[in-house]
Amino acid sequence: MYGDTAAGRRRAAQLREQGGDVRALAARLVSQAEAVPWRGKAAEAMRERVKERAAHLRAAAIQHETAAESLGRHLLEVDALKEAIEVRAHKAQALVEDARTRASEAAPGTEPDAADGVLLAFDPPPAGHRDWLTVELPGL
Repeated sequence: MYGDTAAGRRRAAQLREQGGDVRALAARLVSQAEAVPWRGKAAEAMRERVKERAAHLRAAAIQHETAAESLGRHLLEVDALKEAIEVRAHKAQALVEDARTRASEAAPGTEPDAADGVLLAFDPPPAGHRDWLTVELPGL
């Protein structure tokens, strides 16, 4: 089976949390710089520099959130593909079982039809493998 989406969701939550932490750090730095009783040109230059750095921190926080959103979308796609693999594998297994039943109930010496022949000869991919998405079988 591909992709541990639970682990991916935990990582996306961590990224969101880190983004919030970085955003809070930026606000705290600006607040602390503004609270310094120091006055004059150098003090204003320091405050301006802190505001610039805080803007960089906010940009980093946005990137964390963007990464979390992208990871979340990816995980939705992974889950959809894993579900599609499971559905196709289950349906293929049912088709093969039905063909086996028909073959076992057929009169001795009777050849299966072309569709059942394909189903009876089917060599399935491993469970959960992405090759299930491209399997071509009659009725699938």
